[in-house]
Formats: sequence, C-alpha cells, structure tokens
Amino acid sequence: MTKPPLTLYLAAPRGFCAGVDRAIKIVEMALEKWGAPVFVRHEIVHNKFVVDGLRAKGAVFVEELDEVPGDRPVIFSAHGVPKSVPAAAHAREMIYVDATCPLVSKVHIEAERHHENGLQIVMIGHAGHPETVGTMGQLPAGEVLLVEVPEDVARLQVRDPGKLAFVTQTTLSVDDTAAVVEALKARFPGIVGPHKEDICYATTNRQEAVKAMAPRCDAMLVVGAPNSSNSKRLVEVGARAGCAYAQLVQRASDIDWRALEGISSIGITAGASAPDVLITEVVDAFRDRFDVTVEQVVTAEENVEFKVPRVLRQPA
Repeated sequence: MTKPPLTLYLAAPRGFCAGVDRAIKIVEMALEKWGAPVFVRHEIVHNKFVVDGLRAKGAVFVEELDEVPGDRPVIFSAHGVPKSVPAAAHAREMIYVDATCPLVSKVHIEAERHHENGLQIVMIGHAGHPETVGTMGQLPAGEVLLVEVPEDVARLQVRDPGKLAFVTQTTLSVDDTAAVVEALKARFPGIVGPHKEDICYATTNRQEAVKAMAPRCDAMLVVGAPNSSNSKRLVEVGARAGCAYAQLVQRASDIDWRALEGISSIGITAGASAPDVLITEVVDAFRDRFDVTVEQVVTAEENVEFKVPRVLRQPA
C-alpha cells in the first residue's frame, strides 16, 4: 500500500539545552561517586522519560528535603531552590550538590544585587513553578513581587515606585514577556531591567525556530512534558505563528493520528528537557505511516556547555 507523502520540518535547535544536559550529568556522576541511592529534590528536569531513566539507575526523587536521610547525598534540580533549602541541608551536615542551571543562577545573582542596592524586585514568571519559587526565595518575603500577565501590573502594590527592578523566569514566551515589560515600564518609568535578557538562549532559540517553521506546516508537534514551561510555550508560539494545529506530546504513543488525517506537512520540535531519543521516536512514527521527506529549519547554532560542580569532577 502506497504511503501518502509528507514533508516533515524539523526545527533546529530543538531538545536538550546545556543546563539540562549538565543537570542530568550531575545526577549520573553523583551515582558513580557515591552509589545508589542518590536523592534529588524535585524532578531534576521536567521530563518523565529522563526522570524514569535516572530512577532506574538509583536516583530517588522527593519533593522536600526532610524526605532525605541525613547520610545520603541530595541534588537540587536545574530549576533552582530557595536559599532556605541549602541552608537546611548545611544545618543537617548533608552532602548536597546544586544542579541549578547557571542561567537561572544569573537571575538569582541579579535579584540579590538589586536588593543590596535598595530596590524591590518584580518577577515575571508563573506562580508555583519551581524556578519562580526558587528565585523569589533568594530574598526575604515581600522583596519579590510576582506578575504573570500585563493586567497584573496595574494591581501591583510597591513600596516605592522609584526603587524597582525586574527579573524574569528563564523559560517564558519572549513575546508575552515583552508585553509585561512594556506594562511595567509604562507604570514605573524608572524600573531597572537586567543587563542581558533573563529568558535563556535555549528558550529564545527554540521559539525563533518554531516561528520560522509554523507558517509552512499544516500541523506541529512539540515533544515535551506537560509540566515543562518552555515546552508549553513552544505550543503557544506555534499556534500564534500561524500553525492551525499545535500540540504537546510526551511520546510517539501520544500522537492523535485522527487529528492529523489529510495533512501534507508537519513541524516537529522539542522542549529543552526532551532527549533526542524521543524526537527520533516521533519522527519514526511518521515514517511508518507516511512517505516522509525531512527538511531542517535552522535558525541558530548552539555550542554552549556548562561545567559540572567541582565536587564531582575527576582529578586531572
């Protein structure tokens, strides 16, 4: 039986970013150094496949530090943690390794510097997301105010309108964030912004690739987890950029084939915490059903690499 033709646009860059790659390596190296079990506070990255793979090697994932025995090492996830968490680990004399993405740590440092300069911080982010919780937890209560959408800006109650700065979660929609920043600057003209945009290079690059790809596609799939902020933003960006059908899938088994009946082109991308094996799995699923021609949509080249913490490095 002849397979229908399908042009498959593959976004580049896609998938793992340097911060995710580093965080996974940290867990693997900790298992090599200390043996199982190694505890991880919160999912190391937001991807079930990755977490299940590390769990099979001996990682134990918990939500709070008090679930970790005092005689076992614990790793803090790539999203970052409030200052109270390492302080509690230190008080218990625990071995701990911080896998916070360096670009998230940059935002933490920015917030602290603004605070030292007497500024109150406005954070643009999603309430309850681990990264937002971690960033807000760098400073005392009340020193970081959260906004999610432009409408929130009008409701802000600040200590001094002339002494404000803003930071952002690193995995937000570039366009949505720009609208919130515009609202902040309109209400507080003197508000201080970051020296360099807080939204990370990987988030920005993946969104730009989707914007370039979306108008060419009848449909688009984003490989990623439902609790992955950057993956969900890719779906939204794709829909806004002109793709009539944009959906998030964790695995090839999640693809809704009925919704894709009659398509002649599909765009595939992946969030920053989705491994290549899952992207390949999705592409292979289309090869099984269609006569696929693959076209890469390249909008940036990435060669960023972050070092692992000194405590895990092998002696030279």
